[in-house]
Amino acid sequence: MEFSEVVRRRRMVRNYDPDRPVPAEVVERLLDHAVRAPSAGFSQGWGFLVLESAEDRERFWAATTPEGWGQGRWLTGMKRAPLIVVPHANRSAYLDRYAEPDKGWTDRDESRWPVPYWHIDTGFAALLMLLTAVDEGLGACFFGIPPQRTGAYRDAFGVPAEFTPIGAMTVGYRAPDQRSPSLKRGRRPVGQVVHRGRWGRQETDIE
Repeated sequence: MEFSEVVRRRRMVRNYDPDRPVPAEVVERLLDHAVRAPSAGFSQGWGFLVLESAEDRERFWAATTPEGWGQGRWLTGMKRAPLIVVPHANRSAYLDRYAEPDKGWTDRDESRWPVPYWHIDTGFAALLMLLTAVDEGLGACFFGIPPQRTGAYRDAFGVPAEFTPIGAMTVGYRAPDQRSPSLKRGRRPVGQVVHRGRWGRQETDIE
């Protein structure tokens, strides 16, 4: 599939065929592409929890679903996914890396960082998995773990304290689903979000 087509086809899929597991070789390609994401200082401060068995996936949903959220079309469709991947960011890996001699910093002061690159880089890795899923003829959805359930998630899977889940991804073969009502907002055109030469000078201002 051409890359431009992969980008155009990418969307969040919220319902899956529960009878079609993701082939092992495809799972490996998803992960191999994830670790090719860019990272500051080549820190690679990420970790990926892969959940494929029915028992592990059920444990995930039990740990991350807030009380009272057990019903509904969204959750029903998402729970049909045969694969869940949870990307984690490791802040310590970045603070340690930039305290090394070649980076010139002599401490691990987090205030030196303009933004948390450990989260950004792990997000890059997640996006590569989303695009790979499309290229493989699969659907995927990135979603957040509710903050009040993060502790239960950590306990359920023994996640070390230095790793923070930035979200989770369901992956599988698409089944008919309802598109998000948020899509009614429409995609903002490039001319509204791109500023050329100076903020506020947009495509519509250029003759």
